[in-house]
Amino acid sequence: MSANSAEPADRLEVVLVKAGRMKIRYPAELLGDDGTRITVRAAWAGSGVRDFGFVRFEPGDVFTEYYWRDRWYAVKEVRAADGSVKGWYCDITRPAVRSGTELVVEDLDLDLWRSADGRDVRRLDEDEFAESGLARTDPEAASAAVAALDTLEALAAGAGGFGELLA
Repeated sequence: MSANSAEPADRLEVVLVKAGRMKIRYPAELLGDDGTRITVRAAWAGSGVRDFGFVRFEPGDVFTEYYWRDRWYAVKEVRAADGSVKGWYCDITRPAVRSGTELVVEDLDLDLWRSADGRDVRRLDEDEFAESGLARTDPEAASAAVAALDTLEALAAGAGGFGELLA
């Protein structure tokens, strides 16, 4: 970040890109950047309530989001307005890129959910991933995405959940 930047050092704009287009942009508080992992906190950036059936994201929810420059995923701890943990929503992405006050992440369609109690671990959007054609247009990226999903699923299903990963 430039010393002359008008943006405070503790703020970033998270830019989520999907299929070459910006899907969403939202402000986040920078909690840490160790050169490999970037951690931010942001309020639910969606409009209104998003009910997935197994979890509801709604105004007042707070996301602590973990991104890596060398891994193909992002892990987001989701808390309700009262501070209780709802669970962890994971996006399979290309490695994150931070440029100045922007954190750019390319969503590759695959997702994973782990409930707060660890009883519900589910893979999401595998149909969207197949339809994206990534396996045909960029087989190496597709392979990395599937491996990342497998890794996250194994962590989520384990007794420690994401504890070690996010410590």
